[in-house]
This record gives sequence, C-alpha cells and structure tokens, in this order.
Amino acid sequence: MTMQPVEGHSLLAIEIGTINTRAAFFDVIEGSYRFIGQGQSTTTSSAPVRNAMIGVQLAIENLQNLIGRPLMDEEGHLILPAQTDGTGVDGIVATISAGPAVTTLLVGLLPDVSLKSIENLAHTTYTRILDQLHLNDARQTDEQVDILVHQKPELVLIAGGVDGGASNSLQKVLEIVGLGIFLLPESDRPAVLFAGNKKLAQDVQASLNNIASQVLISPNVRPSLEVEDLAPAQRLLSDLMVDLRQKQMPELAEIRTLTGGYLLPSAYAQGRMVRFLSSYFGSGRGVLNVDVGASSITLSASFGGDLRLNVFPELGVGEPTAELLKHTTLDEIVRWLHYDIPSDVVRDYIYQKSLYPNFIPYTKEELDIEHAIIRQNLVLATRWMNQRLPGRLRHSGGLLPSFEPILAAGSAITGAASAGQKLLILLDGLQPTGITTIALDQHNLLAMLGAVADVNKVLPVQALDAGVLSYLATVISPISNVDYGTPIAQAKLIRDDGTEMTSEILMGNLQVLPLGSRQTARLQLRPLHRADVGLGPGRAGEVEVTGSSIGVVIDARGRALQLPADPGQRRVLAQKWINNVGG
Repeated sequence: MTMQPVEGHSLLAIEIGTINTRAAFFDVIEGSYRFIGQGQSTTTSSAPVRNAMIGVQLAIENLQNLIGRPLMDEEGHLILPAQTDGTGVDGIVATISAGPAVTTLLVGLLPDVSLKSIENLAHTTYTRILDQLHLNDARQTDEQVDILVHQKPELVLIAGGVDGGASNSLQKVLEIVGLGIFLLPESDRPAVLFAGNKKLAQDVQASLNNIASQVLISPNVRPSLEVEDLAPAQRLLSDLMVDLRQKQMPELAEIRTLTGGYLLPSAYAQGRMVRFLSSYFGSGRGVLNVDVGASSITLSASFGGDLRLNVFPELGVGEPTAELLKHTTLDEIVRWLHYDIPSDVVRDYIYQKSLYPNFIPYTKEELDIEHAIIRQNLVLATRWMNQRLPGRLRHSGGLLPSFEPILAAGSAITGAASAGQKLLILLDGLQPTGITTIALDQHNLLAMLGAVADVNKVLPVQALDAGVLSYLATVISPISNVDYGTPIAQAKLIRDDGTEMTSEILMGNLQVLPLGSRQTARLQLRPLHRADVGLGPGRAGEVEVTGSSIGVVIDARGRALQLPADPGQRRVLAQKWINNVGG
C-alpha cells in the first residue's frame, strides 16, 4: 500500500509495560513517516520508586541520546510542540499495560446469553473475574450482597436483556448490586459499566450514579439473542480501565494531560491495529497477533472487521508465572525442555520468577526453563482463545484457524538469541495450521501505532510500508493422520533464477527448504493420503514464498503436536528440531 508524500508532524509514542517502558519517535523523512528510533527504561510504577513517570522520563532521555535530538528541556519537561531549532516533538500518545489486573464482578441475566457476552467483554482487557451474579443464581440474596462487600471489586460489568425486551428481571439483580455497593466504604466502591437493555440505561444511571465511584452506559453487548456486539462497550471500557489505572497510579494524570487524553490500554490499542491489519494485508484470512508480556499474554485475532481480543492475566512470564501451575501440570512444562533439568529445579525457578519478575535468565538451563514456560503459556492461551471463538471461525479438531500472517511481540520472544529459537517457540506454542507467514513486531510498536491512529491515520500505514515488522519465515503446517515417517506430500521449490529443489515431506519431520532472505520462489505442493497442506484435504497447488535467514519451513510434526513420553527421546528430538531451524 502506497501513500502520497505528506508534510506531517513528529510524534512520540510511549508504552508503559510491566517491566519496560519504551519511547518511540516517528518523523517525516522524504515525504513519508518513518520510525526513527526507540529508547527504553525499566518501568518504575512499583516499589521502590512507585512513580511511572520516572521511567517515562528515563526512556525519553535514552531516546533523545539515540536520535541526537533534544526532546526535553533542562528541567526534564517535554518540549511541546517542536521548536524551530529542531528541539521537541509535535505530539504524544501513550499506552499502558503495567499494573495489577482489575478485580471485576460480572452481572447478567442468563449464563449462556448476556452473562457470556459480558464475560467476553471482560476478557478483552486486563481484568481478573472474581465472581458472577445472574437471575438463576442459587445463592440467597444476602450471600450475593456479601460477594460485593467482602471481595470489593474495582469494577462491575453489567449486561442483560435484549433491546426493547422486558426489564423487570434485570432490575431485581440491579437492586442486589446497588445494595452491595452502598454497604461498601466510599473509598472501596467500584466503577460500573452497564451494557444491557437500553430501556434500563436511565434507571441504572439514576440508581447507581450516587453510590458507585463512576457509572458509564454503553450500547447493549447483546442487542438481540442472535447478535453480540462488543465494539462500542470495548471503547468505553478502555477509557474506564485508564481511569482505574490512574487511581492506582495518580502520576498517570500528567501523561494523560500531555497526550490530550490519548492514553489507551495496550491490549485495546493492539486490537485496533490488528483489525486494521486484516484489511491492510488483504489475505482473505484472519490476522493473529501474539504479545507475550510479563503480566499477561494477549492474543488479538481479526477476521475482516470481526476482532477477537483475548487478554490472559493468568498467563505471563513475570508475576503470574506461579499461577501457571493452577492451569497446567509441572510435567506439561517440563516436556518442552531441551536439557536434562530436574522437575524440582523447574518448580523453584517458576516460583522465583513469580517473586522477581525482572529476573533475566543467566544460564542456558534458566533460559531453557523460561522458553518452556512461554511454550506452555502459548499452548493454554491458544486453547482458551479457540474455545471462545464462534463455531464458524474454529478449525476442526480444536486447532486454531488458519491465519495470514501471524505476528509476535514481547521481549520474551523477540529477545531470543536466534531467529530459529524465536520461530520454534512460536511453532511449538501456537501450532499454526496451513500456510502462513510469521513476522515479529521486533520493537513492540503495534500497540503504539494503534494509539497513534486516533490522531494520525497516515502514520501507521506508512510506518508499516517502511518495514517496522520483521519477517521471520514462511511456514507450511500440513495436517494428516498417517503414521510418523509416512510421506504425506511432495514439494518442489522453484527459485526465480530457475533452480529447483524437490523434497519429500515425511509425517513427523520439521524440514527447511533453503531460500535466502528476501529471495522469492514458487512452491509446488502435491499432498499424499489426502493430507491438507493448507489448500484443503488432498488438494495440490502452488504458492508464492519468500525466503528468510531460516528458509521456508515445513512443519509436518502433526497437529496437535505429540511429544514422546520418554524424556530422553524428547530431548533428542527437541535438539534435532532446533538444529533444523538453525537454532
């Protein structure tokens, strides 16, 4: 996609992450926006500093030293707008993922209808669901009121009733919520977002406005029994989440003022960008973005205009690491190890990482454990996301649908030592199907670009055209139910210079067809035994592929990936796979 030359303004984008704070600078070069550089600092929202703005200032200092352009004055204040002498910047936006998950109570009418929709809304941001209240709740009224009084949720999300439908049933549940909030000390009262029957909106505002800390009214997430529409509520929820973050971190008021209000939750900003990318790439298939953070994993999938945003605060490679053992077994983590490391050492590492999330693996054994944790986190995240997808989007057999492309962010992945390590972590954890391109958001810019889009719609497009995404590999992942070692396809790689390479694809193998970086070729695929190479069961065809430092990867290890029960065999196989991709 090309754009006309522009005369634009420089822009600073800030991301306040759980571990790192980043400051990225964009400016116009030869008529187009370009990513100029990025500064980074440790996030300072937690002890001992407890002021996120210190980390922001340090990140900007590192950025201005990198690009050789003063952005702050001698007192450390941002120079806005840019001056004629070249100092300063014209605009600023920011995103935030730092901070604990917001404790949330869900309220709806029926568990499989409105309550399910409001739960889907909660999963689009950094919430931790404490409990649910609904019309058929078997608990006594006083027990339901006690839930609010004792658990003190920071946020209450309410849905229920189709637009124009009866409202009496929901009013009964609202009375319980109102009483519970009233009994809380004023300092502990939650914010409320109502996204139910619009007929009740005024009643909700009138009854809760004077007792809840804040009340927002959104269009119904379930306007009819057959329709779920989360998008309007997501935007209001993103604003509400920033308000709640500001209660936790009062210093955010300063950056909200600097940005003119353009401070967004990182997950929401990422989702906006992924929705745009589904039309930008125009593959006709979904686009998937994976962000492995310290406090959560976010999977954003967009199928045309249909965005499926999933935030998993139970997963992550920092403080939530110990919580991983509530959702999986130690053996399921250990199975991903490439070295012979005792299970008790792995367990100790998990708990230590939870206590000291800033800890960076120092030895090859620690790094192996870290990568095993990431793999299992991704396995769980993709499994849970697939369960939340509507039936029309799911792949048969519980696998993720086919995506083009798959993007990955988060320093836990982008900071891996080699391209082969990065790729194998993603292949093991996501287990993609069909034919897909895998690329890295190497500088973690997608969330920032999603925030930028509010103030400058041209910049994200031109930054993408300029190559802010780093191509990793083209991957073909056939699906077949034949025995390991059985040929399932013939592949012929025809390079632009006319040279050819023919390869037999065996079930269970991870193969690489050599093709240099940026070289293009045609790949002819002829399946056997009705294997699906991404074109449909038994269908042959030809696709255009691009080379990389790894090559073109054919992952025929099976879906779902089955690992040997014997630890020694697993390690031999894991070492073989990493060697195949140049790990």
